[in-house]
Amino acid sequence: MTKASSKGGNLRDKLDGNELDLSLSDLNEVPVKELAALPKATVLDLSCNKLTTLPSDFCGLTHLVKLDLSKNKLQQLPADFGRLVNLQHLDLLNNRLVTLPVSFAQLKSLKWLDLKDNPLDPVLAKVAGDCLDEKQCKQCASKVLQHMKAVQADQERERQRRLEVEREAEKKREAKQRAKERRRKEYDALKAAKREQEKKPKKETNQATKSKSGSRPRKPPPRKHTRSWAVLKLLLLLLLCVAGGLVACRVTELQQQPLCTSVNTIYDNAVRGLRSHNILQWVLQTDSQQ
Repeated sequence: MTKASSKGGNLRDKLDGNELDLSLSDLNEVPVKELAALPKATVLDLSCNKLTTLPSDFCGLTHLVKLDLSKNKLQQLPADFGRLVNLQHLDLLNNRLVTLPVSFAQLKSLKWLDLKDNPLDPVLAKVAGDCLDEKQCKQCASKVLQHMKAVQADQERERQRRLEVEREAEKKREAKQRAKERRRKEYDALKAAKREQEKKPKKETNQATKSKSGSRPRKPPPRKHTRSWAVLKLLLLLLLCVAGGLVACRVTELQQQPLCTSVNTIYDNAVRGLRSHNILQWVLQTDSQQ
């Protein structure tokens, strides 16, 4: 059992009004649970012990108004130390602190602060000053709070800047991914179109091959009445020649030629012979009337 635990049982006996003195108690850790059970102890003296760290739940002792942590071996304060919003007096003399947590800027009630005999960061040491009397310690509290508020604001701006950079980087990654997806889709579309173009000639070739292999050659239809058509064509040609010659012999200057004279004579005799028939005569009369 640690000495902190052994001291826990008689903390109430050490309580004097609102003051609890645990100095020179050879403590190497803080009895936070026992202290939380004593909300009346707004003034706490933990000086001259062997404390190297404060547990995170120590920041839950928000009832504290005055805290003495001088002459310990504290190397840092908890990150949530700023939760002690009611703290007005803080003694950190002769520890091993180099910096203060950013949340220290939230100690708006702090009026008195002593940071002497700590290996402080040069900038923080200059801000804190010497704290040799009451006035200087009050100035130390005010200046350190202002300094920590500025540090907090700088860190917040830096955090916002990093967030903005991360957002821009995320946007670029998303844009790059969208462009990559678009290029992939375009490539797939071109590839699909190319495959379709390659398949189309093959389909046409296959269909042509199937049509050639599947269809039987047709036999040419048998020619009917070939000789009759030849004779008829010959007769028509002969008739045209005779008609042409007859027209030439009766109309043109060739009618005085011996051959045309014979032709005209034959034509006249044939016409006179045909006129002797009543039917032909009726036909010729109708034709002449028209």
